[in-house]
Amino acid sequence: MLKRLYRWLDLRIGVGEIVEKELTGYLLPRNINEWYSLGSVLLVIFALQVITGMLLMIYYVPDADKAFKSVTFIMNEVPFGWLIRLCHAVGSNMMVAVLILHMLSTLLMGSYKAPRELNWVTGFTLLALVQGISLTGYLAPWSQLSFWATTVATNSASAVPVVGPYLVEFLRGGKLVGPPTLGRFFALHAAVLPVVIAALIGAHLFLLKRTGISAPPFGREGTANPFEAQQYHYQGHPGGIPFFPNYALQDLSSISIYFAIFLAVVFFWPGMPFTPDAFVPADPFKTPAHIKPEWYFLANYQTLKIFPSELLGLSVQAAAMTFLALLPFIDRSPERHPLKRPVFLTLVIAGILLWIALSVWGHLS
Repeated sequence: MLKRLYRWLDLRIGVGEIVEKELTGYLLPRNINEWYSLGSVLLVIFALQVITGMLLMIYYVPDADKAFKSVTFIMNEVPFGWLIRLCHAVGSNMMVAVLILHMLSTLLMGSYKAPRELNWVTGFTLLALVQGISLTGYLAPWSQLSFWATTVATNSASAVPVVGPYLVEFLRGGKLVGPPTLGRFFALHAAVLPVVIAALIGAHLFLLKRTGISAPPFGREGTANPFEAQQYHYQGHPGGIPFFPNYALQDLSSISIYFAIFLAVVFFWPGMPFTPDAFVPADPFKTPAHIKPEWYFLANYQTLKIFPSELLGLSVQAAAMTFLALLPFIDRSPERHPLKRPVFLTLVIAGILLWIALSVWGHLS
């Protein structure tokens, strides 16, 4: 039956040619490792976030008077509504975590270097957009946690000279966080940002396909025909391994491991994405004793507290982010092996430790 269907499709759209070119005939570096499969894991996570988000929209009401009640209804009344919401909430955290790991592996293996500067820039932009879509979705439950966390986050924009107050009012749709803020954030979260992220993922994959996979700078002997900066050059891997079935099995293994961790969190640590304030309706007249952002914003949050002015804290963060975004244009050395780049490796480890220390400090303070 399947063979007949395959022949029917092949006659009409040339399935065999596509399979030969994109799957079995698409060769990867012989020394490719499991870190490269994080990109496939991220694609699965994004698809799951879109599906669970669409299911939640069936019952969620983006109205300040009804949002919290609709979320309560989803959790308590809708069949498996609790599971869909937990998958969406846990998935957003896991997506940021896997994306950070993906970018760290790219950094350490030097995969951001020429001719893949645009791959890095699109990936870095995706990290910022994923954080943005998580932030805008944070307000949706209209709880004490989401209301006051959004108040603190949007208030940070007031530190920008001259336009700061106008920027805060633009983000909130008014002087304070209120119903217009919920409407704006929901539109961004459910309509604008998913489309932009999907388009950027398409651009990222296009660039990956055009330049070819970068071989790891260690492991078995490479198979690449090296990049030469004189003209466009696709980095193929003659003698490499086919994507299907060889590396497709690695992708499947990584996706399975991800689901094992993801479902373990969903079923055995369902409170991970929430604090007690997440279960209290938003009250603009009652400020909670402790409001902290999501774990991936804790370092930013603590940085703003360390410096004597928010403007200085924002400037330091903007400088650090700009440096990371432009790293492929700053680091022009062709060497990619991390152990042969001791200064770079030291800076990366120091940066990771600093980020962890600031996050822990922000959580405990």
